[in-house]
Formats: sequence, structure tokens, C-alpha cells
Amino acid sequence: MPGKIVVIGSLNMDLVGCAPRIPVVGETIVGHKYFTEPGGKGANQAYAAAVLGGRVAMLGRVGSDGFGGEMRANLEKAGCDVSGLLTIQGATSGIALIFVADSGQNSIIIVPGANDLYSPADVEAGQEYLKGAALVLLQLENPLPTVLAAARAGKKAGAKVILDPAPARPVPEELFELCDIITPNETEAAILTDLPPGGLNPEQAVTIARKLQARKARTVIVKLGEQGCMLVEGEKTQLVRAPKVKAVDTTAAGDVFNAGLAVALSEGLDLPAACAFANRSASLSVTKLGTQIATPSRAEVDAFIAGA
Repeated sequence: MPGKIVVIGSLNMDLVGCAPRIPVVGETIVGHKYFTEPGGKGANQAYAAAVLGGRVAMLGRVGSDGFGGEMRANLEKAGCDVSGLLTIQGATSGIALIFVADSGQNSIIIVPGANDLYSPADVEAGQEYLKGAALVLLQLENPLPTVLAAARAGKKAGAKVILDPAPARPVPEELFELCDIITPNETEAAILTDLPPGGLNPEQAVTIARKLQARKARTVIVKLGEQGCMLVEGEKTQLVRAPKVKAVDTTAAGDVFNAGLAVALSEGLDLPAACAFANRSASLSVTKLGTQIATPSRAEVDAFIAGA
């Protein structure tokens, strides 16, 4: 049986409006499409890990509104254990207001709502939800003290802790030290090492990974988009290439990568093989529109691997 994956993180309802362009300050324009979709980096990773065949539990907080119930039901439908996903009475669920231009550019406002009410004390009180966990997945959309408490709880449970440092912001060395693997993308890796954001080649990714290791990070996997990922494990480095696909929407790629990585590790694959599985899962996700709805099924990924 695969090891248990516990995701501790955020849940937001994405409210997406599409228009020819993004309005400037004080301007009202007419859009041509609107839709809602469950999101939030924590929920995205939990949903994707379950769809990819993992044994997954989601820990987090939602409000007592309709969005909270909808996000809970969506995770349950994917096969996630949501017994640790609690509702805060009187609070609103997290939302993301997303404005998308026809050019593909977007502008986003996140209102954390109940996500900000998930406290370190809540994490400590919920340690029983981590019993038997093989892997714990974290992100940075919850308050930083809560993320630190979650990393400590994961280590206490004997789990391997994986941190997706997104959205990028300054983090203490203690968090790096508590995590077994960190998975920044190109922009996040640069910001975490005080470098200007921009595209990285594999050699630059190694240099940045070494800087993160100097800050107590252990294994670093730098996500390089269509190039694949750079795995830096101790002194060893390896570029794990991604298959070539026609990208339609890259929004889901980072979260699907982390979900695929966790699923593969939970099934006993080594890190290079897990990175290859994560790359293939993420590559398939960019061929579809959306976030959670863009996650490929395990059957789709297995068929993709067989045909590679």
C-alpha cells in the first residue's frame, strides 16, 4: 500500500473573470467569461495527489459559507480524507479574485479568510491527523508560524516534509532545516536567494540550489518549466528533462508537479524517478485549461509514460 500523504495548506475559491485586457485603476470594462473553481495551493496539491493515485488527507480551514462546502465536497470527490479540514463558523472561506486578459496576462487578489485562522496551536492540536504519514506537503499561503508548526509536526510524526516555497517570501533557516525537500520554481528560487527573478538555465539552477543548501536546505528541486527540473541532492546534481507538449495553460503545473513527486515517493520510487513522474504529470496538466480540473488522471499519466 502506498504511504500516506498529508497536505497542510490553503484552500481558496477562484473567482475568474476573463476580458480583452486588465482594467487600469478607476476603469470599468466588459468581460466575456466568468467561472468559479476550487483552488488554493494546498487544496490543489491534495486534489492532484489523490487523482494521481495517492492516499491523501487534507488539513486546513474553510469558512461556513457555500464556498467552504463546495471546496470540501470537491476534495472528497477526488478521494481525499477531509476529516482534518475544519469549518470556522462565522468566517468566510479564502477566495482569489483573478482577472485574465485575452493575452494570457493576469492580475490576482487573494483574500485569505479562514486560511489565516489556521493557527500553530491548531496544528499542534491536530497531531493525530499525521499519524502514519509518510509525506507531508507544505506551501506558503498560510501564516508562516503555522507553516513552521506544520513542518515541526511532520518531523515529529516521522514523515518526509516537502515544502513548495510559494508564493515566494523570506523564510527562516529553521524552516529549510525542517524540510527534507524544497521545490522552488525559477522565480521563487531567485527571490529566496535575493537574486533578480528571471529564467534559469540548468547551471544557474545548481548555483541557486547550492545557495539554498548553505541556508540549511537539504535536497533542492528547482522546477524549470519546459526544461524539466534540476535535482540537487547533497553533492549530486541531475537535470531531469520534461517531455515536450503544447502548453495551453501553465497555472496548475507547479502544484501538479509537487503532487506527482509525493505520489511517486509514496510508492517507493527514488528521487530521480519521482522527478520524472512529476514532470510527466505536470506536462500533461499544461495541455488543459484550469487548475484542479487540469490535473491528469493516473491512467492518463501511465499511458503517457508508456507511449514516451
